[in-house]
Amino acid sequence: MATKLWVFIEQFKGVIAPASLEALGAARTLGGGVTGLLFGQGVGDLAQSVIAHGADEVLVADDASLADFRVEAYAALLVKLAREHAPALLLAGATTAGRDLFGAAAVDLEAGCLADAVGVKLVGGVVQAVRPVYAGKLLADVTFASGGKPQLVTLRPRAFPKPEPDAGRTGTVTSVAPALAEDAIGVKVLDYVIEQGQVSLADAKIIVSGGRGVGGAEGFGPVRDLAQTLGGAMGASRAAVDAGWIPYAHQVGQTGKTVAPDLYIAAGISGSIQHQAGMRSSKVIVAVNKDPEAPIFKVARYGVVGDLFKILPALTAEFKKRLGK
Repeated sequence: MATKLWVFIEQFKGVIAPASLEALGAARTLGGGVTGLLFGQGVGDLAQSVIAHGADEVLVADDASLADFRVEAYAALLVKLAREHAPALLLAGATTAGRDLFGAAAVDLEAGCLADAVGVKLVGGVVQAVRPVYAGKLLADVTFASGGKPQLVTLRPRAFPKPEPDAGRTGTVTSVAPALAEDAIGVKVLDYVIEQGQVSLADAKIIVSGGRGVGGAEGFGPVRDLAQTLGGAMGASRAAVDAGWIPYAHQVGQTGKTVAPDLYIAAGISGSIQHQAGMRSSKVIVAVNKDPEAPIFKVARYGVVGDLFKILPALTAEFKKRLGK
């Protein structure tokens, strides 16, 4: 019998999270049947996209009570389905929702939950994963002690390639009912506040971050200009966020977001171990700092010792010229 591999498909307002598509791709490499779990309201049309990206089956729960992500409703349904069908492995992107959901579900299922994996394989039905430890300085091989079912694993966004969709793939779509009625859910979502025109840090291929060295809120001007020119996202260190210069949504680090862009430019960031924990997996790191002894230079592939207020505008001007902007 084929191993049952389940992938939680995170979506927001009808758009599937890239981390979920990456998880589908990872599941396809493990061998076995892949089932996508699609919860929400009016999400039925997304099922074919889930199949095109690698699922053999999609379990769709389409209900008003699931319109917004609320961990009580989503975890109750995930636990109910897992108990009924006994999948060997559940995968999700290590996003805020994915971490929240799998942490809650693991408690109710009395199962292990392995977080933030950057590599995963199945050996004899037991998961063997690779995950960063010690702020990303080392990679640890981790497995489940009992090998019991199910095994829950969240995958670091951008650590796995996103599969190309195959419009010719076919699969089955099965409707499932929610596990909780609306009046049994204690949390209500009243509204969303979204920063318009901003690139998501988690999905960004290029991130330009500013730290204490920018000197104040206005100092993020050159950081923002360079990020916009490159079509990237703007990040920040905890020091800049704590000072009130930029909202927490931009924070990269151990207590912020973990990112893995193709290019990470750190401007005026000393590079504490906590910050490195959030960006060390970046493919190319460029550091700009006045202090030649700043720890950030130890993890950077390229480093520039100098004034960010001179270097960043020069980079922006040159990129605009080369990109025709």
